[in-house]
Amino acid sequence: MLSEYNFRNYNFRLLFSALALNVIGLLVINSAVSGDRYYLNRQLIGLFGGLMIAVVLSLISYRQVLRFSGAIYVACIAILLAVILAGQLGGAGAGSRRWITLPVIGRFQPSEFVKIGLILFFSWFLQKNQERINQPITIITMGLFAAVPLFLILDQPDLSTSIVIMVVIVCLIFIAGISYKWILGALAVMIPALSLVIFLAQMNLLPFLEPYQVKRILAFVNPSKYADLNLQQDNSKMAIGSGQLYGKGLFNDTAISVKNGNFLSEEHTDFIFSVIGEELGFLGCMIVLLLFLIFVYECLRTGAKARDLSGKLLCTGMAALVGFQTFTNIAVATGVFPNTGLPLPFISYGVSSLVSLYIGVGILLNVSLQQAKLEF
Repeated sequence: MLSEYNFRNYNFRLLFSALALNVIGLLVINSAVSGDRYYLNRQLIGLFGGLMIAVVLSLISYRQVLRFSGAIYVACIAILLAVILAGQLGGAGAGSRRWITLPVIGRFQPSEFVKIGLILFFSWFLQKNQERINQPITIITMGLFAAVPLFLILDQPDLSTSIVIMVVIVCLIFIAGISYKWILGALAVMIPALSLVIFLAQMNLLPFLEPYQVKRILAFVNPSKYADLNLQQDNSKMAIGSGQLYGKGLFNDTAISVKNGNFLSEEHTDFIFSVIGEELGFLGCMIVLLLFLIFVYECLRTGAKARDLSGKLLCTGMAALVGFQTFTNIAVATGVFPNTGLPLPFISYGVSSLVSLYIGVGILLNVSLQQAKLEF
């Protein structure tokens, strides 16, 4: 099998951009937690473990991996059900239930792995049903397959991850060649539906959303009325602006620092871009954005040269996942989006997120080894 690969096509640019983001993440996390070795050690474990998994997967044909797509989908549903069951047994009640604690491994977040699992499953499904993609039965089947994990993730509750998964699936369906009639029909329904959601939120009539999620939407729509709910994002914007061009420097320990003044509650995860802006300045933010741009570009470039539709969809799925999640995280930190609680890929603290992303990177590296055209 290895003899069939052309290692000149091994996409080192994709891998190096991910590693560069990871290194920046390690530095900023260490600064955000004031040198607490627990967080740094856990993230290093995620880095080296994820990197080893990526290297191994890069040598295994993605077509072989896709043969187990059905089992991967079932596993995704099983671990999401395990989260709900663990929450009930642990007496979590109506609170957030997003993690499972296992011996040796410790705590991990299944929904992060479900993102990659669903990219694999729908890449296989759309490849298999490419000729029937515009038939109503195919659309309904895809909707049912997507609805089950989305419902289970919403029940945790985790609206932000559900939105990310929906966006990724929509991108996959679009690349697979769905008719514009379906796209225009979906937009005709979604636009008024979004207006209806905002209206019902103001009337407190959204049973599928938690009260705090409704408040976040209302705070975004009417910031002057819910100023107290926007405090985190207001502080985040001030922190980013305070860094000016070059930033205050890593590990700055001033009393008014975003990490020392209790201005943000999740500066090492959801609001890590605020720390980047404060300590590395505008220049550091632009370097981070450039690295993300390179990563997404290399995903799409690899997909354009893939041998088949499934390879193209795998690359598109990873590009959509990293691109949209990056955009959303930074949009929250800069006040463009309501607070969602999504990590910044490769940078925010989170072993589950990091390892799952490297699984995706490993699969994409294998797609690059089997590209249709030889590139020097």
